[in-house]
Amino acid sequence: MDFEDTQTEAAFRAEVRAWLAANAPRFVPAAEASEAERVKLMRAWTAEKAKAGYVGFTLPRELGGRGGSAVEEIIFVEEQARVAVPHIETFNLGPSVGIPVLMKHAHPEHVSRLAGPTLRGEVVWCQMFSEPGAGSDVAAIRTRAVRDGDEWVVNGQKVWTSGAHIADWGMLITRTNPAVPKHQGLTFFILDMKSPGVEVRPLKQMWGRSEFNEVFFTDVRIPDHQRLGDIDGGWQVVLTTLSNERLALIYDRTVGRNLVAPLLRLASHIPSPEGGSLVASSGFCDRLASYYAVVAGVDHIRKRISTSLSRNERPGAEATIGKMTLARVLQEMAAFGMDIAGTAGQVADADPDLAEIQESFFMSAGYRMGGGTEEIGKNIIAERVLGLPQDIRVDKNTPFQSPAGGR
Repeated sequence: MDFEDTQTEAAFRAEVRAWLAANAPRFVPAAEASEAERVKLMRAWTAEKAKAGYVGFTLPRELGGRGGSAVEEIIFVEEQARVAVPHIETFNLGPSVGIPVLMKHAHPEHVSRLAGPTLRGEVVWCQMFSEPGAGSDVAAIRTRAVRDGDEWVVNGQKVWTSGAHIADWGMLITRTNPAVPKHQGLTFFILDMKSPGVEVRPLKQMWGRSEFNEVFFTDVRIPDHQRLGDIDGGWQVVLTTLSNERLALIYDRTVGRNLVAPLLRLASHIPSPEGGSLVASSGFCDRLASYYAVVAGVDHIRKRISTSLSRNERPGAEATIGKMTLARVLQEMAAFGMDIAGTAGQVADADPDLAEIQESFFMSAGYRMGGGTEEIGKNIIAERVLGLPQDIRVDKNTPFQSPAGGR
């Protein structure tokens, strides 16, 4: 595992820092900016990066990408996290997940038509997998697609769909054959979110925003040429999607945030029972040191992933380990920050450090479920790292729906 940049990587990092210093200040959102204003600013920032060749790092130049390496992308993400540019994670879904899925499974026409606008921020994507009765068990979805000539008619519901209210296109998994085992009767589509019959209902979250949604489909018609993969073979496309999603999660600066610095600054203004400020107390120092050690450990996991990518290798379950660890410790850090803030932690505060801790407190429980719950993550680690046998699945070879219409 390499901890230092190579000479080439160091030169690229310096180039990125200089570019960000010259360009990022023009795109810093105002603290009171509305969501619509932030989305507009995010589109402009994405277009600016695309113009400079800082999106789609591993994608071919003919599609609008950089034609570079995954290590370059990691370096850019690390450096971008240091500046106060707009950040809406939904914008990353298209370049990091959507386009790779299109390249592998879609008709070339869709790739050439959608890749460029996606990289420039003109087209935003969402991923419609989860349903009220199918979260971690993605293959248990019930949204139906029935073929009608050269089209498919879709009815059903999705939930927890991040960014659906601002998305232009969506990746949709449906059930097309309920008479076979659940993994074998799925079909994958891309869907224009402005299609008739698509209704998006934002869900209000505890921290006041509405970043994810319910999506309802009522007789939505999708042309067959927007199908990705084989009929009833959508699970293979799902696996491609999830593998890209989990790798991207560890570099998501929202999920990957840590509160070591905000906790340190907050504690410096809080008196300690031992005298002086809380930041000098042994109990606080021990707690903060334990958090720092975990964050440093996850940073080493990132380095391990970077090393694999620099060698043109595909990382294994490292991203899952990092995501699980960060999400859990983020929740612990946020709860600790609320505790030391005392009654002040119960009131929305303009202090940026306390505000970040409060937001993380509300968001962190969701992070432990998003992108695959901890139970799914533990199974991945158990099977792919430790070599343990798979869980017993009694429904593995059972038709999703019995002839009598059960299940």
